[in-house]
Amino acid sequence: MSASAISMRYAKALLALGAEKKMVEPYSEELSRVAAAYEAEEFLRLILESPTFPLEKKQAILSDVAKQLELSEGIQQFLGLLLEKGRIEYLQSIQEYYRTLADEQSGVLRANLNAAVKPLKAQTEAIKKALQQATGKNVELTVRTDKSLLGGLQAEFAGRVFDGSIRAQLKRMADTLEKG
Repeated sequence: MSASAISMRYAKALLALGAEKKMVEPYSEELSRVAAAYEAEEFLRLILESPTFPLEKKQAILSDVAKQLELSEGIQQFLGLLLEKGRIEYLQSIQEYYRTLADEQSGVLRANLNAAVKPLKAQTEAIKKALQQATGKNVELTVRTDKSLLGGLQAEFAGRVFDGSIRAQLKRMADTLEKG
C-alpha cells in the first residue's frame, strides 16, 4: 500500500473518531502540535522509527511527549496505535490529510495571501469576503509579506496559485520578449 493511501486511511479513521467525540478541531490542533514536534526533533524521530528500539521504551517516550504537549486521551491512543503498527513515520502526512478532510467536513477553505507590503485590514477583509463569495466556504486567510514580489498580490488556495505580483508580470514580459 502506498504511503499516501496509508496516511489517508489513518486520517479518515481519526476524523471519524473526532466527529464521534465532537473533537474534530481539538484533534486537528493537537495533531498539528505533535507533528511539528516530531518534525523538529530529529532524535525523537530516529528513536520512534527505529525497528531495533524496544516498543515499550518508545511508548514511554511518546507518553512523556504527550504529557508535555498536553494531548487528549484520544490523540494519545491514536499515536500509540501508529507506534504499535509501525506507522509513526507517516505522522506528518496523516496530519496534512486530517486537516484537509476536517476542513472539507466543516466547509473551511484555507488560503494564503502574499503581498509585497502588508495590506490594510479593509483590503484583507475585502479579499476574504470575495473568496468566500466565490467558493461558498468559510475562508481562513493567512497573510504574509514577501518583498520579492515587488508589488501586487499572490493568492494560494485549493491547490491553485493566482499570481498578480509585479514580479510575475515582469517575468511574463521577459518571456514574451525572449520568444519574440
